[in-house]
Amino acid sequence: MTAANAEDFRRVLSQLKKFGWLLESDPRLPSVSTLITGSPLHSSWWSHPLAHTIFDVNGQLDDHPDVLVTKLIAGKVTFVHRKLWPEILAIGTARERWQTEALSASAHALLEMIEATGCLRTDKLTDKFCWPGSTKGPMKLKPGDAARELERKLLVHAAQVHTDSGAHAKFLETWEHWVRRIGFTAASISVDEAKTKMEARLLKLNEQFKATARLPWM
Repeated sequence: MTAANAEDFRRVLSQLKKFGWLLESDPRLPSVSTLITGSPLHSSWWSHPLAHTIFDVNGQLDDHPDVLVTKLIAGKVTFVHRKLWPEILAIGTARERWQTEALSASAHALLEMIEATGCLRTDKLTDKFCWPGSTKGPMKLKPGDAARELERKLLVHAAQVHTDSGAHAKFLETWEHWVRRIGFTAASISVDEAKTKMEARLLKLNEQFKATARLPWM
């Protein structure tokens, strides 16, 4: 990382601590791309002249011990500071109706596999895995589709990994496995308290930045 990129990272990390979370990119709410480019982006940050800097800073955040990456706000990549991890864990492990009721059979099947082993990688499944759930027999879907569904419901922790072939895959794990793997001890908090705190935090940001973002259960 260059000296300029290192300064960008320190500035972004400081804002992440301040807000508790940052989106990867958003046209209104605080985000990594906005902080680096100086103005909100209304299209993909990949096409911006500072895309390489954004990519480097995103990678540094992904590797930072105080940062968790989820699909928390508006279904988008969200960097969450450690101070909000107890809330994430309480909500992620709650298994409320909004998380499970509308899950596809494919996502249910993948979740059962993850819970049975604690973790798995999508590239270790066959490219066209036979999922249950079709009235005409097993339906063939890519595991990544079911993985994204679980991510959006906060049912698992998901991290992107690079395969030996250079492709991308997902490392999926239960929140219990994630806690043990990183050695995190969560403060005790009820799911109702956790959701109330997160909703209040987002409401404040929505009002401040004239946004209408939502959390997965809203």
